[in-house]
Amino acid sequence: MIIQANFIDILKKSIQFSEIEVADGKINKITAIQNNEKANEKYILPGFVDAHVHVESSLLSPAQFARLSVVHGTIGTVSDPHEIANVLGIKGIEYMMENSAKVPFKFMFGAPPCVPATIFETAGAIITPNDVEYLFQKYPKIGYLAEVMNFPGVLNGDADMLEKIAIAKQFNKPIDGHAPGLRGELAKKYSDAGPKTDHECFTKAEALDKLAAGMKILIREGSAAKNFEELIDLLPENYENLMFCSDDKHPDELLIGHINLLVKRAIKKGFDLFDLLQVACINPVKHYKMPIGLLNIGDEADFILIDNPKNFNILETYINGELVAKNGTSYIENIKSEVINNFSTNAKEVKDFYLKNENFNQIKVIEAIDGQLITNCILDQFKTENGNIVANEADDILKIVVVNRYENAPVAISFIKNFGIKNGAIASSVGHDSHNIIAVGTTDEAICEAVNRVIQQKGGLSAVEIDGNKLCLPLPLAGIMSNLDGYLVAEKYTEIDRFSKDILKSTLKSPFMSLSFMALLVIPSLKLSDKGLFDGDTFTFTPTAF
Repeated sequence: MIIQANFIDILKKSIQFSEIEVADGKINKITAIQNNEKANEKYILPGFVDAHVHVESSLLSPAQFARLSVVHGTIGTVSDPHEIANVLGIKGIEYMMENSAKVPFKFMFGAPPCVPATIFETAGAIITPNDVEYLFQKYPKIGYLAEVMNFPGVLNGDADMLEKIAIAKQFNKPIDGHAPGLRGELAKKYSDAGPKTDHECFTKAEALDKLAAGMKILIREGSAAKNFEELIDLLPENYENLMFCSDDKHPDELLIGHINLLVKRAIKKGFDLFDLLQVACINPVKHYKMPIGLLNIGDEADFILIDNPKNFNILETYINGELVAKNGTSYIENIKSEVINNFSTNAKEVKDFYLKNENFNQIKVIEAIDGQLITNCILDQFKTENGNIVANEADDILKIVVVNRYENAPVAISFIKNFGIKNGAIASSVGHDSHNIIAVGTTDEAICEAVNRVIQQKGGLSAVEIDGNKLCLPLPLAGIMSNLDGYLVAEKYTEIDRFSKDILKSTLKSPFMSLSFMALLVIPSLKLSDKGLFDGDTFTFTPTAF
């Protein structure tokens, strides 16, 4: 195969009309062509890499995720299977690798060290140091130690955490970080222990601290956490130590775009093209030692064609010399995935969601922040009915619950502000990190119905309007992914997302994505696990009412 196009040589910072010869899936020859009249037609460059993503959060299997993302010029991902590992352990990680092997896409998976993420929630599995060693020994596709979320454990010398880091060093594997809010000497201590990336920076000052500590910063723009605008100005001085990532990308947004959208936004802001593309294409491959070609002679033929560097529209995507997408159409086979799950809890009754008023004076309320994973803690008055503390829809103080999906156990109950839901409830078995069922609603009855619809499907998203319509998107793969066509899943997700906003009146940009993070205990400050309300600043449980 011969391709003639303007060759964007990112590291040499040059553009030259060239002829690229591909043979046996590799770059065989690159020849510069001088004074060619076609030199303004199209451009060729390495493909994009998402430097940190939980594929499970797309609600798609790896094969379907690849199918949707290649049309946007993505050719590989650094994929942390932390989510399915919390449900199914090593069996879930192996499932992700087996499924991903069915498509021509460059997945690199990590060994998740924080399963469960904390001891303060019920997960479906445990990943031990021996498990981490087993994964590194047996599977070449396990290329790094996934995000070390238990940063307090690292700082305080937790033996289990430090042993997993030591094993990664023994195998010469990169170690991913996760340390929201960590600054100064603590950031340096964390970095010195082993983690050398961080995707949790919410401010430029925090990112600069971590860069100074020797870490590389992943600029995250996902469906829930959006840090691009805050961090992109780091690029001119730090482009060699930056990458782009989505972390979590819901299917409706994956239909629209991926890393290509961040490139387009940065180009409009006037950033240097070559520095920007080094962040988007080169740095992840180099840092993680990914088996991805970078348009050097002898490399695997992984590249994209675009119309021009100004508009940056993706024309074609090639992986191993194979055309996998053209003009918005994916050529990756539509593979239906086998079902694997771990779901065992009975249907609930309305009384399971009652919170008795025992002469309390105030309640602690989780304040959700749109577009962020962090939350605030506020104190408020509460409303009671027949001795039961209930949601106050008028003031947008709604009831939030977490239901253990792995066994029958008491329901954890608290309150949340800023979801804006009216006259109903939403529920989801995508509840980071342990993926218990999490729900928010205006009445106990609506919450109960929404939760039971998820239980009936052994995983899914549900939305319930009181005395009105009800929707459910089943997620039979580990209770967190669909086994259907990715485009159909995106359509169904769009429908239930729109229902939650148009009918239930949620004011959040992505209600289900935001809901999934309200059980993420490692992100401060106030979250809810299946065992109770949790203070992420002190890493202790705290009472909802007092």
